[in-house]
Amino acid sequence: MNTVHSTRRPQQGLNLPMAWIGVVLLAVLVAVGLARWSGLDPRSPDAAVQWQRALHFADLPGGDIAVLDADSRQNVARFSGEQGFLRSTLRALARERQREKISAEAPFLLIGRTDGRLTLLDPATGQRIDLESFGPSNAAVFASLRLAGQEPMPQSHSR
Repeated sequence: MNTVHSTRRPQQGLNLPMAWIGVVLLAVLVAVGLARWSGLDPRSPDAAVQWQRALHFADLPGGDIAVLDADSRQNVARFSGEQGFLRSTLRALARERQREKISAEAPFLLIGRTDGRLTLLDPATGQRIDLESFGPSNAAVFASLRLAGQEPMPQSHSR
């Protein structure tokens, strides 16, 4: 009696759990793609504007950055040294203006919201940077500009 042993391995069945994981991942990718394509904005709505200030930023010959109030054109702050976050934020917005061939004359808007968030907006391009996303110490650099250069209001004393 000759016994022939087959060297063929039985076919492995499709691994069902892995197939379902693949289907779910594909469905998520399609859903995200459709949401982005339709213009759906995944961010939560912005809180109301509590305050805003129009500012110009200028590079100075020594490498410093001057901050000017857009309305009065008065120098309200000056940043010296590396200032990595400030510089990179301003470069990102300036790069977009250059790409769209928009003049640097329009001011940026620093916006404080009722929920404590801080936004730097370029009305010329529509670009915005939500500053709190980069941590409190980086946002504080811009938060310091809210009242910079403004004289305190004299207090009246009533009796």
